[in-house]
Amino acid sequence: MIDLRPVAYVIGLVIVAIGGMMVFPMVLDWYAGNRNWRAFLQAGMICMVAGGATALATANARGRGLTLQQIFLMTVLIWVAACIFGSLPLRLGAPGLGWTEAIFEATSGLTTTGATVIVGLDDLPPGVNLWRGMLHWMGGLGIVIIAMLFLPVMKVGGMQFFRSEGFDTLGKVLPRALDISSALVQIYVVLTVACAVSYAAFGMGGYDAVVHALSTVSTGGFSTSDQSFAKFAGPLEYVAIVFMLAGSLPFIRFIQLWQGEWQPLWKDRQVRAYLRWNAYAVGAIVTYELVTHDIPVETVLRETAFNVVSVFSGTGFTSADLSGWGAFPFAILFITGLIGGCTSSTGCSVKVFRYLILWEAVKLQLRRLYQPNAVNMLRYEGRAVEEDVLDAVMSFFTLFMLTFGVLAVALGLAGLEFKTSITAAWTAIANVGPAFGPEVHPTGALVAFPDTAKWIMIVGMLIGRLELLAVYVVLMPRFWRG
Repeated sequence: MIDLRPVAYVIGLVIVAIGGMMVFPMVLDWYAGNRNWRAFLQAGMICMVAGGATALATANARGRGLTLQQIFLMTVLIWVAACIFGSLPLRLGAPGLGWTEAIFEATSGLTTTGATVIVGLDDLPPGVNLWRGMLHWMGGLGIVIIAMLFLPVMKVGGMQFFRSEGFDTLGKVLPRALDISSALVQIYVVLTVACAVSYAAFGMGGYDAVVHALSTVSTGGFSTSDQSFAKFAGPLEYVAIVFMLAGSLPFIRFIQLWQGEWQPLWKDRQVRAYLRWNAYAVGAIVTYELVTHDIPVETVLRETAFNVVSVFSGTGFTSADLSGWGAFPFAILFITGLIGGCTSSTGCSVKVFRYLILWEAVKLQLRRLYQPNAVNMLRYEGRAVEEDVLDAVMSFFTLFMLTFGVLAVALGLAGLEFKTSITAAWTAIANVGPAFGPEVHPTGALVAFPDTAKWIMIVGMLIGRLELLAVYVVLMPRFWRG
């Protein structure tokens, strides 16, 4: 039987930390003279009491080491608890969502999916949009970092927690998990501040700049406007492109860059592949648009680059009606969403690294067909790839596609049209953001979806953000038998 006390202790502390974060939107609403600050105060107090009581009740487990089972269970339950408690301000105050919609919005925020059920974002109290951006920021790396702060108390080094999060440390650039989390905080904060300052420098208001910076660096996609990024079309799109790309590159390489080593970033094969694939996708759509439409080159290049990078990175901002681009551009966008960013980034989906490993495995099998007597090994960047790594990659691909198919069928059975169910499953499992179809509101909100479909997407978003295996391991009966 798994001892749940150490797990509950850490989760309680994380809930307290989430409640503490609600101070920022509360102060903003109070400063703006909006009475919605009371909702954040109430929600924060609930988090403090519930989290504090849980931590106090299980404090006798403090100092005990965590088993691998407890770490996986803690990973899943931290996300579930964070989504529930993070939804409280949206339920208790503006926009007055029901429990299903509030949990959907919080889950979409924390998983950095960016799908929304809210119409009228421009009219929300400023604290609400700030909280939505903060959910993205906490979900990008923050939940991992918050948990890492408490793991030393449990006498856990933390590397297993990084693995349970699907977080590739790329050869352990730093010797300890606490060192990694500390360096990640610095990189994350610096990128966020730089993004906000850049947005403001190019004409975006300070409030909008902060919220969009939180969404951009975390590759989330929540905006302060129903128009998403179309409200800020122009030079600001180029700024967003830079920071969406930065958020979807390996943060471990930024740590090395911070330490004065620039070569690892550029020599990283997945970084080069990711940038190259983005360029291919942009080039293909730009060529198609210029051939089929009479549009100024700069306009089509800017809009295409912005929206392709947004979908590829899993951010989900939009500055144009993507469904109106035509079948060919839409197909490319759909494929890029199933690729995602790099490992050890805030990006989600399958990740570039796994596609590169899969490609090497395919080439190896082809070589074995015409060179059956030759000794061929699977290699990545000159290093031999162990069999268990390949097995993990193949298992992930299989589970990802099966889960995507099951979600699409389930959403169809919940009453959604074919295109809507496919794109909703796509946006949930890959944490991309937009969905398309007749049930989708003109603003992109999924407010008209049945509650059953929303709960299916909530489950899909969590499974996708935790990279499938961490969730499925916990669901196995053998896991509970120890």
